[in-house]
Amino acid sequence: MNNHLLPASGDSGSWSRREFVRTAGAILVPLSAAGAIGAEHARRAAVPQPANGPVAAPIDRPLKLGLIGCGGRGTGAAVQALRADKNTVLVAMSDVFPDRLESSLAGITSEMGDEAAARVQVPPERRHLGFDSYQQVIAGDVDVVLLCSYPAFRPAQLKAAVAAGKHIFAEKPLAVDGPGLRSVLESAAEAKRKNLGLLIGFCWRYNEGMRATFDQVLKGGVGELTTVHTTYHTGTLQKRPRKAAWSDVEFQMRNWWHFTWISGDHIVEQAVHSIDRLAWAMGDKMPAKVNCLGGRAARSGPEHGNVFDHFAAIYEYDDGRRAFHTCRQIDGCPSDNTDYIYGTKGSCTINGWVPTYVIKDHAGQVAWKFDGDAEGAGRMYQNEHNEFFAGLRSGHLINDGERGANSTLMAIMARMAAYTGQTISWDQALNSKESLVPDSLALGEMPTPAVPIPGQTKFS
Repeated sequence: MNNHLLPASGDSGSWSRREFVRTAGAILVPLSAAGAIGAEHARRAAVPQPANGPVAAPIDRPLKLGLIGCGGRGTGAAVQALRADKNTVLVAMSDVFPDRLESSLAGITSEMGDEAAARVQVPPERRHLGFDSYQQVIAGDVDVVLLCSYPAFRPAQLKAAVAAGKHIFAEKPLAVDGPGLRSVLESAAEAKRKNLGLLIGFCWRYNEGMRATFDQVLKGGVGELTTVHTTYHTGTLQKRPRKAAWSDVEFQMRNWWHFTWISGDHIVEQAVHSIDRLAWAMGDKMPAKVNCLGGRAARSGPEHGNVFDHFAAIYEYDDGRRAFHTCRQIDGCPSDNTDYIYGTKGSCTINGWVPTYVIKDHAGQVAWKFDGDAEGAGRMYQNEHNEFFAGLRSGHLINDGERGANSTLMAIMARMAAYTGQTISWDQALNSKESLVPDSLALGEMPTPAVPIPGQTKFS
């Protein structure tokens, strides 16, 4: 498949890891910038916030929001954006499928309750449908777009939003392949040049317990860091049996988690959260290469598409350290979503769902424990929008596009290594020519891609 997402300039030469990697979060500002959205959020002023975007003029007028992608995450993101700032209005929505759009609109309206009449104003003429419907939202009178559609479409939508000068919330992952990732990198850089806010949905970076704990780790709380192991072990995701009226493309999109071309496979679509935290623990230094075991042991049937059900990645760094990530989606097996961090003085265990945020010495004695508000993990979704809109109001913009691209590529390169059975370097993954996304899409025929076979599937 040829790539239609990458700008013409994007393939003019090779990208190196040195050119790509940046130190994210180097500039910090206190959350006092959030004062415009109330004292509830100012209570977190002691926690440093990333402000690695440009400084722009504060915005004090109403902000009009456009939602692109009306699934569960898009519905949630729209509600969170509306709740983050009282002077916002949802004015446009788009999706490929009309039932998803109407269901999302009903859900947002219900969640906003008495405020819905004033805050949710999406008449039929601003409800756009089809593969290109995102263009109508972006071309309309909106200030902020929420990119929550399928991961395969994120690069093209991000590029269009930046070109139109919109502020952007983009869900993770940012791409499913190398060409898409290079397009995202260019868009993130262009957003900085144009003074645009760009928030990536790596929501654990906005969790209070996580921030405090990783701050301790990066300050030497476990001593010199030796290795990290992050996990994402769960059951199988939902399957949707095919309806007679569905074309091949609609069937695959309705089961999008199970098709690599749409989702990137579950190591890219879901477990990328854990890989992002691995990167966080390693100081956001990127690996030189990766080996990854993976396969498909328990999945069968057309709804399961062509994705794997387990991966085990070994990331190797220039300084000789190795870090590890394992993920599994197989029913009837133990679940785990914990980060294990090891150093010369002790270890740290992090699980935001339990929650657990603790550092112990080598004798097993607690050396540090997060004693703040452990919060329900779900509050991080609201936190990220609170801080994003506070940045727009104060002029201290968030742009974590480069960091989001780093973590996305770490997941993509592991999938590449697992599918091919080969060691894949950072530069190989970044410069890969393989595009998983078709040149054009319509609700018609599309055979299910073959399940990759390590040792036989070729890297390109």
